[in-house]
Amino acid sequence: MAYESIQVSKQDGVAIITLNRPPMNPLNSAVFRDLSQAADEFQVDSSVKVVVITGSGSKAFAAGADVSEMATLTPVQVYSFCQGSKTAFSKLENLSKPVIAAISGVAFGGGCELALSCDFRIAADNAKFAFPETGLGIIPGGGGTQRLPRLIGATRAKELMLMGDMIDAVDAEKIGLVNKVVPVESLMEETVIMAKKLASKPLVALQMTKAAINNGVNVDIASGLEMEIQNFVIAFASDDGKEGISAFVGKRKPDYTDK
Repeated sequence: MAYESIQVSKQDGVAIITLNRPPMNPLNSAVFRDLSQAADEFQVDSSVKVVVITGSGSKAFAAGADVSEMATLTPVQVYSFCQGSKTAFSKLENLSKPVIAAISGVAFGGGCELALSCDFRIAADNAKFAFPETGLGIIPGGGGTQRLPRLIGATRAKELMLMGDMIDAVDAEKIGLVNKVVPVESLMEETVIMAKKLASKPLVALQMTKAAINNGVNVDIASGLEMEIQNFVIAFASDDGKEGISAFVGKRKPDYTDK
């Protein structure tokens, strides 16, 4: 599939999406449209088990929403713009395969919101994070006010969003915003290592685990526990579930088929 604002490559079960609007990779309607289409493509592509999202160059993962586009929009058009980001980010968040953000340089505003829609965030040691929206008289509009508190807690989220201060990769790791910090020169190498480790695992187990967590955090504990059991039964009944248990009992290496 041809894309306007992203580049896509696939190898060994890993698909890499590169935001291709250098040097700062601002997010506009075309980016949202391309990310949405890519998520649809990878959802049904059996050759893809893990998705990585990164930005072109080392200056920015994504510097935020394209303000030059937003400045010309009417309120009705801005609503449509925000719906575009909501659709794209939600598709990535709910993709039935793990999604990793590989972050180099700045991830401001919408760029950070894109990273929040991923399952994992690996940051280069030059990464910077900020939500500058209140300084522009607006608020985060790409899911940040909802996803960030669920990830790092409401108080920390309010501090970042209301103050608008920038934090570096080390502080982002301390508060749980990113999973890991690595040298900028080894960012993609470290990310691909993680992606390939995930891709080596049986797909149904990955899918059911992600579904149980994503759906469970939004319901009461009793409902979440029931969801977990339902997802467990699906994984248990899968060919790979049977193979994994059989291999364990037989003390042999399992031969998974992602079914």
